[in-house]
Amino acid sequence: MQSKKRIFLSAPHMGGTEREFVSRAFDSNWIAPVGPDIDAFEQEIVNYTSASYAGAVISGTAAIHLALMLLNIEQSDEVICSSFTFAGSVFPVLYGGATPVFVDSEESSWNMDPNLLESAIKKSIKKGKKPKAIILVHLYGQSADIDPIMAIAGRYEIPLIEDAAESMGGLYKGKHTGTFGRFGIFSFNGNKIITTSGGGVLVGKNSEDIERARYLATQARSPAVHYEHTCVGYNYRMSNIVAAIGRGQLSVLDQRVERKRAIFERYRSALEEIDGVGFMPEPVWSRSNRWLTCITLNPAKIKKTHEELRLALESENIESRPLWKPMHLQPVFSHYPAFTNSVSETLFQRGLCLPSGTGMSDDDLTRTIDTVRSVLKRS
Repeated sequence: MQSKKRIFLSAPHMGGTEREFVSRAFDSNWIAPVGPDIDAFEQEIVNYTSASYAGAVISGTAAIHLALMLLNIEQSDEVICSSFTFAGSVFPVLYGGATPVFVDSEESSWNMDPNLLESAIKKSIKKGKKPKAIILVHLYGQSADIDPIMAIAGRYEIPLIEDAAESMGGLYKGKHTGTFGRFGIFSFNGNKIITTSGGGVLVGKNSEDIERARYLATQARSPAVHYEHTCVGYNYRMSNIVAAIGRGQLSVLDQRVERKRAIFERYRSALEEIDGVGFMPEPVWSRSNRWLTCITLNPAKIKKTHEELRLALESENIESRPLWKPMHLQPVFSHYPAFTNSVSETLFQRGLCLPSGTGMSDDDLTRTIDTVRSVLKRS
């Protein structure tokens, strides 16, 4: 195995201009903590997504935490969360002692089921505790069906936070994910479609919210020479160097989306003939960034499990990963309320993410496809 080149799931892919932006930051000595590249990066995010305002921070998780603080989420408040996601979408709910209420997925997009969402809201209201927020995740680059979710959120006057960590560049009815709710968040972690090595951004509808987020993210430091603090703050602000990397990455985001989508189509054309192989859907109202190509294996038609396929790929030094384990099945969240329909559990039991990095060569992709076909053809 060691003689074969490692193919990663989604490795960082630099476009070339990042070095220029970073060099300029070094030459001007704008290293940290803030600087002109942060301001420029935030504005470029706004320009690209058509969001109203943006504040750059150290991670998508930090952005969610700030959004919850801006909504005054307190201990014992309830926050409805997508269950089919990564734990970083939910951990911030626990930071302030609030209670997550998990909502399962619908089959058409693998994202939050609007019907279950309304059931969860009604049950909370019936017991006298209307949820204070909804955290909606756009999974693997595919948007949720936002219109019915926004309608429900509006009907019950519950603010919506869009976790678009995985879906930057993805669209819902021609509009960027992350820009529909009261707040949206993006992530620039190392495996995302563009990366700053680590980082995120909070976008919002009004300038007061984002200014407040920046204040909280810089240790809640009041404008006094002696460092005045009137509330608890956090060390969440993005550094100028990280923002400089982000500016270079943002300039190639459209190219990255096209490459991700081309990788997905290559997988689909090569594997869809195998009876029992399914792919993450893309409803007509959306355009996914195809961050990761996700497949499912129907056990009634394919004897190999997704874990057997993963191990076979690993034996060839090819990284793959199971779909997210739903949050309502995670030990840390097992005692919290959940509204389920078995969709996310079934996907977890059957699904696998295949290598989808935009820096993959055609030979890497062919090697991965050949390995998958070889394993599944033997089923």
